[in-house]
Amino acid sequence: MSRLDVLDWRRRTAALYTAVRAAPDPATGHGLWRAGRDELFATHPASPLPPERRAAWTGLPVAPHDPALRFEVAVEDAPPQRHDVATGTDGTVHLERVGRVQLAGVGTLDVWWLDQYGGGLFLPLRDPGPGYGGGRYLLDTVKGADLGGRDGRLVVDLNFAYAPSCAHDPAWACPLPPPGNVVDVPVVAGELAAP
Repeated sequence: MSRLDVLDWRRRTAALYTAVRAAPDPATGHGLWRAGRDELFATHPASPLPPERRAAWTGLPVAPHDPALRFEVAVEDAPPQRHDVATGTDGTVHLERVGRVQLAGVGTLDVWWLDQYGGGLFLPLRDPGPGYGGGRYLLDTVKGADLGGRDGRLVVDLNFAYAPSCAHDPAWACPLPPPGNVVDVPVVAGELAAP
């Protein structure tokens, strides 16, 4: 895999989320997202799925779409906080808390600014549900995972929770959710435990 392959993966991911935002409704967008991610995982040279696992690949395990798990929420003020995550391959990833969001029935999650790669919003989640045990990502705008929002509000849709690349291949390094992104409520939505 080359750096240009990774660049193409990011471009395709950004294009996929653009299509999701343009879909006529969230359920249609979820179907596009699901099919698009399955195709990328199965065929793309930068797939985090190791090549030896691709032959038997049947797709990512994803919970059915639940419209009650889509939120458009204000980013509320929170005291500044820095969280540095040491990784084996990317050095130290620097996160700056920019606020919090409240998700009804789930809890409060910190919203972070990823202070690398030109910056971007990062919203991870770790819960005791059937997702990847190290946590999942809801938003990572540096890599194109952005469901939109406006006027200080974000679209946070738990149906789009996805396991980071390191859940599929330990050669990848991923920042895991810090304490302000851990909830006690099982979230049965989005990608479930990595196959």
